[in-house]
Amino acid sequence: MNVIVAIALTTGILSGIWGWVAVSLGLLSWAGFMGCTTYFACPQGGLRGLVISLCTLCSGVFWAQVIIHGGALQPQWEILGYMVTGVVAFLMCLQAKQRWLAFVPGTFMGACATFADNGNWQLVLPSLLLGLVFGYAMKNSGLWLAARKQPLIQDKQGQQEIG
Repeated sequence: MNVIVAIALTTGILSGIWGWVAVSLGLLSWAGFMGCTTYFACPQGGLRGLVISLCTLCSGVFWAQVIIHGGALQPQWEILGYMVTGVVAFLMCLQAKQRWLAFVPGTFMGACATFADNGNWQLVLPSLLLGLVFGYAMKNSGLWLAARKQPLIQDKQGQQEIG
């Protein structure tokens, strides 16, 4: 089976299951899809990609909280919020010097999800992380499915066919 078709198949099935799980557990389905997307977008695959995605998503949630609470310290100084945002965005990129935090888009996805739910990290974080696990399952089950070898048979002219 073609790799893209196999990943599409497993992603489709597991996306439907994720939707049900998210609703059943009271999680944010859209945030779960952001977690899933983080794994798919990470340049590393396998368990290493899962850990890098996990670390960067969590750091993004943390940095969003720093921006939210740092900017609220002096609400009459609107510029302080902008300055905090600039400094934190710089740090979000700078942390990529560390191997496990090197996937900058994952950090920004964690932060964006946190901003999108008004800083409600207690709901965003489990949604992102369970979605990340689903993303890992989607891609790797598709890769497994594509790698399965079907038995080959030979026709009368000696050509191999998939049986």
